[in-house]
Amino acid sequence: MYCGALKADRIVVNKSRREMLLLRGDSLLRTYRVALGRDPVGHKVQEGDGRTPEGRYAIDRRNPKSQYHLALHISYPSEADIRRARELGVAPGGDIMIHGMKDGQRRETDWTQGCVAVTNEEMNEIWALVPDGTVVEINP
Repeated sequence: MYCGALKADRIVVNKSRREMLLLRGDSLLRTYRVALGRDPVGHKVQEGDGRTPEGRYAIDRRNPKSQYHLALHISYPSEADIRRARELGVAPGGDIMIHGMKDGQRRETDWTQGCVAVTNEEMNEIWALVPDGTVVEINP
């Protein structure tokens, strides 16, 4: 379906605008409206805080059998995230994904545990356009 399309080499998530951009070099390939963690303001500090992390990560694996349609795993926590959590005496959490919806329906609020959610149709497109290793920048 997207065989001839250019693949993204960077994903930018702008949390305050609830948007995710797929880029190839300086060219914008796609823009999506996203849902974030249920408490999205600020960087993820610990497991269960409901925040979407901020920083530079990468897509490091994919889950075609995700309960949320399809899922691309973001390489959170980084070494800095682990160090910060250790200093605070908490677990940093993990399993931060870009994924679809459990029931396929878009929700108008932030509802994930820290993931970035799009519709299932959008996730099909993202799955095809984003190779493993793609850089993910998550901005406040």
